[in-house]
This record gives sequence, structure tokens and C-alpha cells, in this order.
Amino acid sequence: MSQTDPRLAMLYDTDNPDGPDHDYFRALADRVDAQTIVDLGCGTGILTTTLTGLQRTVIGIDPDDGMLAIARRRQGTELVRWVTGDSRMIGAANADLVLMTGNVAQHIGPDDWPRTLSDIAAGLRPGGVVSFESRNPDAEAWRSWTESNTRGTRDTDHGPLTEWLETTDPDDNGTVTLIAHNVWDNTGEEIVVRLPLTFRSAAQITTDLDQAGLTVTSLCGGWQGEAVNERSPLLVFEATKR
Repeated sequence: MSQTDPRLAMLYDTDNPDGPDHDYFRALADRVDAQTIVDLGCGTGILTTTLTGLQRTVIGIDPDDGMLAIARRRQGTELVRWVTGDSRMIGAANADLVLMTGNVAQHIGPDDWPRTLSDIAAGLRPGGVVSFESRNPDAEAWRSWTESNTRGTRDTDHGPLTEWLETTDPDDNGTVTLIAHNVWDNTGEEIVVRLPLTFRSAAQITTDLDQAGLTVTSLCGGWQGEAVNERSPLLVFEATKR
């Protein structure tokens, strides 16, 4: 397991606020009348705590104790069961809905991806739904993640922070390494975070889901149900356990 530097973890919600993606997943939970929800890769729990409701069981799973420390301090945190770990912690949840939000699917590398989908399938009830988004590789988002496009300085509770991004080219598996530079201006301390992100095509994800016993029932190019095309920034999936 891992732990994000607490100073950076505190910035996560600012960089990833509640928005149309969360609206989509909340509406999906209501649409399928989900009574048991697993939020896999829940991070700071910014979405997770808003999924709670009367007679609804919500489980937030994440491998990062730094993120979960923030989640456990949220309003409504007592209504969520927080678990440190990965998909293997889903177990026999008999869930109605499993979510992977914030492009969590891309953080799961090629070696772990098939097992993750199998774990999700095993944790869903028959007819249960998994939903997640992944960046469309055809849109090549990584090309804009350069120092010239991303360098900036902002004020934080720990003083001014200068940040910028760099990336590697995709490898044979479609994995790009995102290199995030974080320099605390007052001290010169630099934290470099390297995040492998795997870009998978719609066809590949569909096949991978099928092999895990999950049938794609919806594929959109955005949060408003847009059709997928080669420039769609996102691939938003819903799949049902057979």
C-alpha cells in the first residue's frame, strides 16, 4: 500500500471537485436502485460520502492511506466502511454497483487489470453493474501534459507550491508515465510523483470486460451521454454481470 504526502493529498479535492462525473454516478446509483455500492479507488471520498442513503451500504476502498485519512474526516464518514486495499478487498460483497471514478481504471496496470475485473465480477450480484471512465487513447491527452502547458504556482496552507507535469511516450501496453513535479518554494523541497497511466481502447476494454463475465450495456463519450468518436476525451462504461 502507499501514502500520498499529506500536503499534496489535501489539494486533491481542489483539483478534482464535485462535478458532472459525480452527478452521473449518483444518478446511476439511483437508477439501478443500488443498495450496496463499492467505490473502488475512492481516494479522499469526495464522491463516496454523497452516495450514502437510507438502508444503503457504501464501501470505499483505496490503497492510499493518505487519501483515506482525509476520507475518514469527512462529514457523513460514519455511513461509509473505509477499507485500505485494492479490488481483492471487495470479496463476496454481493454489490449492486461497483464504481471506479476519477480515471482509476487507468491507474491499474496491465498485470493487475484482468484480476481487477475478475474481482469486481466476483463481488457483484448477478445483474449488478460496474461503471467507470477511462481517457480515450485516440484523443492523446498526454500530449498536452508538458511543462510549458502546466507549470504554475499557487498558494497552499504550506506556502507557495510550484507544479508542472511531464510524460513519457506510451509503451507497448499503452502505458504513459505521468511525472508530476511539486516544489515548495519557501524551502526548495521537491516531491516528484510518477504515475503510470494505461490508455485502453473501447474495443480492448469491451473485450476485457467480456472475458471477466461482464457485458457492456452502455458506452458514452462524455457525462451527458455523448456518442463516442475518435476525439471523445472519455470512454464512459456501464457493464452488467452475466
